[in-house]
Amino acid sequence: MSTLDLAVPTRDVAADALGLLLDAPAPPALASLLLRGAHGGELELGVLGASHVVRASAGGRSTTEQVSCDAVAAGGDPLPPTAGRPGYAFTATVEHLPAAELDRRAVELRAWAAAADDRLCAGFPGHDAALTAVTGAATATGWTWTTWHLYPGAPTGQLVTTASDWRPA
Repeated sequence: MSTLDLAVPTRDVAADALGLLLDAPAPPALASLLLRGAHGGELELGVLGASHVVRASAGGRSTTEQVSCDAVAAGGDPLPPTAGRPGYAFTATVEHLPAAELDRRAVELRAWAAAADDRLCAGFPGHDAALTAVTGAATATGWTWTTWHLYPGAPTGQLVTTASDWRPA
């Protein structure tokens, strides 16, 4: 869809500050992308302050997922490597990368986001690699989505990748 440069500072600046919160009211997004599925549902992917919020619906059911520094204080858990429940699966990986590699990945994500309508990449002031990218796709009965959160630093930065799959029962 697009690559945006937001004129707001990041709220999340490190992977160890992130948490996962499910099925809570979604905070307002700084930028968002709405996808509609053939099954009649919707997937709204939102960029927060270098984190994300997702609202998904299908088959008359809905869910929300928030990965942010505010998630734990709102009742969520520190970012787990995996989480699940019936119909929902979540994975998160945290990579510590040399600054040059993180910069290279940021350039790739910006180009990738500009190439299709189901992608959004939002950059934050202060560093070209400070960004969040999101994408999603409908499945036969629900949704799948992937996010990337880049936190620059010297001499290394962090890349947090999440993947989620939701199929309402």
